[in-house]
Amino acid sequence: MGRHLPPFAAVRAFEAAARHLSFKAAADELCLSPSAISHQIKALESYLDTTLFERHGNRLELSLTGHGYAGKLTQLFNQLDVCTRAVESHDEQTLRVLCTPGFAARWLVPRLNRFRHAALLRLRLSSGAPSVDFATNDSDMVIQWSTGPTPGVSLEPLMSSSRYPVVAPHVLQHTRLKQPEDLLDQTLIYDETDDAWPQWFAAAGLSNAVLPQGPVFPNCELATTLAENGCGISLAYDAVVRGTLLSGRLVRLFDTATTPMVIYSLAYPEHRSRDTLLREFRQWIRSEAAREGTLPQAVSNRS
Repeated sequence: MGRHLPPFAAVRAFEAAARHLSFKAAADELCLSPSAISHQIKALESYLDTTLFERHGNRLELSLTGHGYAGKLTQLFNQLDVCTRAVESHDEQTLRVLCTPGFAARWLVPRLNRFRHAALLRLRLSSGAPSVDFATNDSDMVIQWSTGPTPGVSLEPLMSSSRYPVVAPHVLQHTRLKQPEDLLDQTLIYDETDDAWPQWFAAAGLSNAVLPQGPVFPNCELATTLAENGCGISLAYDAVVRGTLLSGRLVRLFDTATTPMVIYSLAYPEHRSRDTLLREFRQWIRSEAAREGTLPQAVSNRS
């Protein structure tokens, strides 16, 4: 007896739409129009003689049957992905790692000579927060700013760090900075992502300090780069800027630091956890963080 298989294009469209709970997102992933996705799903519902989605106005929900079918299809597609990667004929295997430019420049790239498969690495840089949608982000692993869990994605905390003020050496030479309160008369650089100047001043015993106005940048990486260029004082993450401090391009101010917290994590598809190259990169990068004492002791995310 032959296999009873549904039309593959319709199944693929349904699995993507079920994962995203959006025809538009599925269309973007598969390079189709939302109308084409809708037609494919209607064809599959007709083929199966059942309803896979329940539509409540603009809101899309899986039916009970659709929910069970989608879960099994995702498992099958993940397994198909693993099998296909195993038999693909390439001259050499590659590992695509997606991260931010600042993390790559300050931490990852200076250490890559110690990764024995560095020649197989293909670095992808994200202009904003890296996406963990592995169906569309053109990567095998993401080094991301820690967030909550994502279905189908494994998340391993990579790095924890405290923060302290840093300044360019030539700025320090012409600035009177003898005690923490002296910073209140300087240009402080703020970042939109978890700015922690109030916490640092509180740790320095200045809980009620009125902070001066200063430029605001989207993240700590840009704020630190601005400080490096002599445009003010930023609150940098110790784990990321140690190399920059050793090079003399930045100088740490005062011994006070904020409470350490997890700042970067490794994200990768759950079904690819046994991939040899991906596993070796995970082990190597975590060993680098452990060697510097920045690997989180417990698997937990930032609150």
